[in-house]
Amino acid sequence: MRPRTTMQPSGKKAVNLTANAELVAKAKENKLNLSEIFEEALLIKLRTIEQKEWLDSNKAGIEAYNKRIEQNGLFASKFRRF
Repeated sequence: MRPRTTMQPSGKKAVNLTANAELVAKAKENKLNLSEIFEEALLIKLRTIEQKEWLDSNKAGIEAYNKRIEQNGLFASKFRRF
């Protein structure tokens, strides 16, 4: 499994992207930083992929835990006051 994606500062790499011309024009009109927006969107996408991979790799354990709780109840649930 690969390491978790973080927003740690690191070196920058120039990339070429193709985007809808109207969107780019609107972004420039609004003085938006396209590099920052790209990085944020990429980070969100990568985290989503990592979350799905984590859930997939831990699915059996989660199902086993839920089954155990369903059969035996929560630990110390008799002491709950709510």
